[in-house]
Amino acid sequence: MLDSRWFKAAGVAVVLALASATAAHAAPAPDPAAESTAAVVTLRYDDSRAGGWEAAIAAGVASWNANVGNVKLVEAAPGTRAEIQIVATSGWPQATLGPVRPGGQARVELGSQAVTQGHDKTRIAAHELGHSLGLPDTKPGPCSQLMSGSSAGTSCKNAVPNAAERSRVESAYAGGLASLVPADGRILVDAP
Repeated sequence: MLDSRWFKAAGVAVVLALASATAAHAAPAPDPAAESTAAVVTLRYDDSRAGGWEAAIAAGVASWNANVGNVKLVEAAPGTRAEIQIVATSGWPQATLGPVRPGGQARVELGSQAVTQGHDKTRIAAHELGHSLGLPDTKPGPCSQLMSGSSAGTSCKNAVPNAAERSRVESAYAGGLASLVPADGRILVDAP
């Protein structure tokens, strides 16, 4: 005849086994996609002083957002602080060399002198944003290099970073933070 203590012990074992099985199903393995989403650095830009460049800025931002996974450029809400200040000027385009960090400050000047000479507005905007993300000029260079800037000629309309440019930006913002190395801070003027 079986002792009642045996039934109690067996019952406890069954309850523990069920609890363990339930806990295993309640806590699924981490989702790698969710982890990579958490590592995205969001940088805000303010283009309220860049009249006439709105479409080019939107296209340049869209190009970076589509080609770099760990940095997202978003338009700052009116009255909020932005890391990247974009202004229209009458001179040559220029920008602060980053990589700009969240809470940091960079300036992009979209100069009409380059447009007057025939350079593409969207390429200019994407190129100058590339400086804010930490990319220097690669002059002279082919049209396939966004950071070749004006040296690619006025017929060049490419506003998409190439694989090396994308990789360099991804590396600067790896782990969800901008590079621990301070932003360069130099102003790069994109005159020929």
